[in-house]
Amino acid sequence: MSALSGKIQTVLGLIEPCEAGMTLPHEHLSLDFGSSQVKLPLGDKFHDLVTTSVCQENLWWIAQHPYSNINNLKYLEEHDAVIEEIKFFKSNGGGTVVENTTVGIKPDRRFYKEIAQRTGVNIVSGTGFYVEPFRKDTVDMTAEMMADVMMRDILHGCQETPDIKSGIIGEIGCNFPLADSERKAVQAAGHVQKELGCPVIFHPGRNPNSPGEITRLYQEAGGDVDKLVMSHLDRTIPTIPELLEFAELGGYCEFDLFGIELSFYQMNESYDMPSDMERIRRIKGLLEAGFGDKVLISHDVHTKHRLMKYGGHGFSHILLNIIPRMLKRGITQEAIDKIVKENPQRWLTFK
Repeated sequence: MSALSGKIQTVLGLIEPCEAGMTLPHEHLSLDFGSSQVKLPLGDKFHDLVTTSVCQENLWWIAQHPYSNINNLKYLEEHDAVIEEIKFFKSNGGGTVVENTTVGIKPDRRFYKEIAQRTGVNIVSGTGFYVEPFRKDTVDMTAEMMADVMMRDILHGCQETPDIKSGIIGEIGCNFPLADSERKAVQAAGHVQKELGCPVIFHPGRNPNSPGEITRLYQEAGGDVDKLVMSHLDRTIPTIPELLEFAELGGYCEFDLFGIELSFYQMNESYDMPSDMERIRRIKGLLEAGFGDKVLISHDVHTKHRLMKYGGHGFSHILLNIIPRMLKRGITQEAIDKIVKENPQRWLTFK
């Protein structure tokens, strides 16, 4: 039996699953999202705001165009603010944060370790590869080469930080349809998962067919669906019947954009981003259909304007606002405890 079996691997070492407490399974503590910038139409009257720093005077515009302001995407500049917010998260009952930053968006594992040491919150770091356009220097890697990186990061420590080991694979970035390099990353994740029994998390393309495609490819490579989390379902699968169809495949259904209340979605203008209450409604549909063991929730904070420093909801939004609203909508405390404690703990535990 592996030394990892039955444990959760954090940046400070192994812990028992019961030590994780309330867990946010999909967050970012430092990353560079600059490559995702959405260009404004030529001649836009507010084009000068693209290059301004995030401040009180321009938040009215950034809130509506979060992916157009360059400074807003330089989230890696906010280390001090992030540490303070993780302290606040702990003071409100938080126990663990899963950091999903992978190759292409600049993971900073030294900083994740510093956060864990300074706040007392467990930090689990991911390994893997983000969507192909963010990592042009890795597109020629074979699936075997990608698997070697993932295996090394989990078993022996990351190349730049050999004293820090990853505890999950992901988020593995995927578009729809899958680029060739993304397909290889999914296959590599399935192979390594089979070998190590580790948790895996995917970022699907912005199409309702993407989660199923990824799941099938992952399973064909040997991956265990019980260890698979499909992220961003709130911006990917719009109806409860479609969600139920995906849930039947056996993976975890993650709603991880809590706090985003803007229906206009810059990344996919044809899709209406749901409100938090609509997210709760969809989750309730899954619970009523018997999938309470397969639901996860998080915020996926990855831009400056979502931090409390800039008037955003921060990392404690679920604890302070969403859980009370779930109770008011008839979701029991027992069901909520499954979603924010038991389910993520079970997913994070190595087989």
